[in-house]
Amino acid sequence: MAGDKKLIIGNWKMNLGVHESSLHLHKLADSVKTHRNVEVVLAPTMLALQTLSLQVNHRQFKLAAQNFYWRDHGAYTGEVSATQLRGIVSYGLVGHSERRHVFHESDKDTRAKVQAAIRNGIRPVLCVGETASERAAGETRDVLHDQLIGGLANITSDELPEVIVAYEPVWAIGTGNNALPTDVTEAIVSIRSQLKHLYGAKAANAVQVLYGGSVTADSAADYLALHEVDGLLVGGASLDAHAFTTIVEKAFQSAKGDA
Repeated sequence: MAGDKKLIIGNWKMNLGVHESSLHLHKLADSVKTHRNVEVVLAPTMLALQTLSLQVNHRQFKLAAQNFYWRDHGAYTGEVSATQLRGIVSYGLVGHSERRHVFHESDKDTRAKVQAAIRNGIRPVLCVGETASERAAGETRDVLHDQLIGGLANITSDELPEVIVAYEPVWAIGTGNNALPTDVTEAIVSIRSQLKHLYGAKAANAVQVLYGGSVTADSAADYLALHEVDGLLVGGASLDAHAFTTIVEKAFQSAKGDA
């Protein structure tokens, strides 16, 4: 496990406008307690990022971009670069299954985004995970291997600790099909082992590995109790202030237990 600080990221996806995002942040600010051993990160719509960056208590919450383009500037109509997000976000999601499967982003795109985040002082959260058919074919380990190599090919062992890896089995995202703790442990052990093979034990052990995929207030404690899990990437439950607050509290209890 990479340190004793748990990382909880709430991915709001394509929900909540600027005003609604501001109201939701206000609710969360009132209910989520600040704990030294839990880092809480919010990933709202790109539209709301600048507004929330002025509103947020940066000791309580950090902000993340759900997406960004890999070039720093240029004639790329409609895109937002990591360079433009500097000073607004601390984290950036990369390679989320929805980017891979809905928008057909390749490993090359993912790799370029990881690099762009690193050079702009933003910590990339590299999402990896297998589909239901890949899982059924027994290909989970191979898929994780390919996605890790695809996303990290240009990263050095010195840069690796800045990267966060999120294991998000595609078959569990938004489906209500919870991955069993044994499934999660097996996948994260495989991820950590592959990182060690690529970068050596010291760099690999410094990487935080999260679990994401239909995480709820009820299931969070089971995943956080796993020694291999350094935190959670939360989707739908992050839009419910009570549920998200409960998840953060469970992360605090878990981190306290690890200390």
